Amino acid sequence: MEAQPDFLRLDETRGVRLQLEYLEVELALKKHQIRDTITIFGSTRTLPGTRYYEEARRFGSLAARAGYAVLTGGGPGVMEAANRGAFEAGGPSIGMNITLPDGQPSNPYVTPGLSFRFRYFALRKLHFLLRARALVAFPGGYGTFDELFETLMLVQTRKIKPLPVVLVGEAYWRRAFDADFLVSEGMLEPGDLDLFSHAQSAEEAWTHIVAWHRKAGQPLVPAVRPAALAT
Repeated sequence: MEAQPDFLRLDETRGVRLQLEYLEVELALKKHQIRDTITIFGSTRTLPGTRYYEEARRFGSLAARAGYAVLTGGGPGVMEAANRGAFEAGGPSIGMNITLPDGQPSNPYVTPGLSFRFRYFALRKLHFLLRARALVAFPGGYGTFDELFETLMLVQTRKIKPLPVVLVGEAYWRRAFDADFLVSEGMLEPGDLDLFSHAQSAEEAWTHIVAWHRKAGQPLVPAVRPAALAT
């Protein structure tokens, strides 16, 4: 019997929708043999040619040249820049877009077959982290903060394995997110400050990621390792 759209929109079939949304992406990633990703967050409002756009573009290229799939939210701004860098480097470029009331166009730098559109933020966040070897956050707003803080919380509570979290643009992040103040107020433990690091450039962010994995005893083993990245 053919499934009816009205039936799939019922409250009672929400569980089925969640399962299908998870499986569609999971099967596609397995088909394309995507095992490890570097996940990148940042504002949709970041314009081409600006500092953080170009840093995200360069970082996407670094990650792709090192043999990792670049994964973003698939939209414009920082997401476009990171996907663009991966695309220009010839690496897998994944976009996980979300259906919004005002719409969010997909950027043109995502690899064919690796562009997805989610209805549920929860499933999108799950796929952001399932294969992530690192998370890099560029300056952004509510969406970037939501994804960043959820990741930090999951690592803090050991709901996921620890992974390097790098915030690019130290001056921005120290003003927008005063972690030292939260420690002084007793809202964070001093050790929680070790859950993330700051970087000023794409190259510094990549160096942090490589160093974190080496210190953890699980060095990155890229498919391609240019001499410039052997840090």
